[in-house]
Amino acid sequence: MSKLYLVPTPIGNLKDITFRAVDVLKEVDLILAEDTRTSGKLLKHFEITTQMQSHHMHNEHKTVHGLIEKLKAGLAIAVISDAGTPAISDPGFLLVRACVENQIEVDCLPGATAFVPALVNSGLPNDKFVFEGFLPVKKGRQTRLLLLAEETRTIIFYESPHKLIKTLGHFCEYFGEDRQVSVSREITKLYEETIRGTAKEVLEHYTSKPPKGEIVIVVGGKK
Repeated sequence: MSKLYLVPTPIGNLKDITFRAVDVLKEVDLILAEDTRTSGKLLKHFEITTQMQSHHMHNEHKTVHGLIEKLKAGLAIAVISDAGTPAISDPGFLLVRACVENQIEVDCLPGATAFVPALVNSGLPNDKFVFEGFLPVKKGRQTRLLLLAEETRTIIFYESPHKLIKTLGHFCEYFGEDRQVSVSREITKLYEETIRGTAKEVLEHYTSKPPKGEIVIVVGGKK
């Protein structure tokens, strides 16, 4: 029976994959991988031999139609990203939307995603929150920050290590130096850490100790 599966993969610790995820990846006809080299290591570890096809932000617009045709023909297809849940700041949305439009069943498995443990671990209110993902690099960045400065809910961002200091500096400028911030990096990995404090304090910490690894920033809302 044709179906699209969105399968979360570990964000660091391979033990975080679910039994069901492994079963699905073994049983589907095709796996769409953001980077086949990265995913190849994961599949080899769990002895998954299913055929893979590249599916990333640079080609997903071109491949959606062909994939829909394969699904209509009866294939079961799984989507995985390099780490975490597909379509969360990763490819997947376009194909899901096309499946919905074509009345093709979509099944998203629960599993690893970086922002949930970072949010819960932050100590900041998590009853209401906003997931922003990556801020615009240039165009629209200031406009977005000015808008978010008035947000009263907790805000979650993804950021790369080489842009963290710049982003924390912008938080000090637009949100205020006293705004509460929590930075989690290398979640589930050997050197996992969370640094909490005011925007100014966290900026000073990472200015003296340049960060490495995948980063999630959690910012308290305006009071």
